[in-house]
Amino acid sequence: MFTGLVESLATIARAEDVAAGRRLTVRDSMGPRLAIGESVAVNGACLTVVEAREDEFAFEVGPETLLKTNLGALRAGDRVNLERSLKVGDRLGGHFVQGHVDAVGTIDARARNGDWEDVWFRCPAELTRFMVPKGSIAVDGISLTLVNVEAHRFSVMLIPHTQAMTTLGFKKPGDPVNLEADMLAKHVAKLLGK
Repeated sequence: MFTGLVESLATIARAEDVAAGRRLTVRDSMGPRLAIGESVAVNGACLTVVEAREDEFAFEVGPETLLKTNLGALRAGDRVNLERSLKVGDRLGGHFVQGHVDAVGTIDARARNGDWEDVWFRCPAELTRFMVPKGSIAVDGISLTLVNVEAHRFSVMLIPHTQAMTTLGFKKPGDPVNLEADMLAKHVAKLLGK
């Protein structure tokens, strides 16, 4: 379980195809604090640490995760958002994020609004049914508040901090992003048979 509050903007050191999956090696100062077997959200996808050294750590990404996320397109030098999993008693500053990506969307449009920025994302219509204005969405693992919701797209407003500290600060229209709808909305929809 995660909060969607990105802890680090890290760099992919190596991305290697292995068997039916990939091995991603990440370079970041978070390395010494990680243990083998620990869960880390990488662009919002929950992955397990399989190797940890001083400033690098690795994950094995399976076929299902490659199918449902943008992790298969990562190359050495790409930047990724990282968040370690919640511990019992941690403060919940974002919203409940499982690290189970629902779909890959794309950035549709960006518009400056002073220091802030309005960003629109395209996504499958199946996801927008779980969205309401002022509700929550995780984009590349970042907990964001929805501003507008349409049939195949939604918008958020990025504060300067989010622009400076996450992948959304430099991604452009057409770039893929991992999307996870609010799990509480998904459970309510299921219970109501919608």
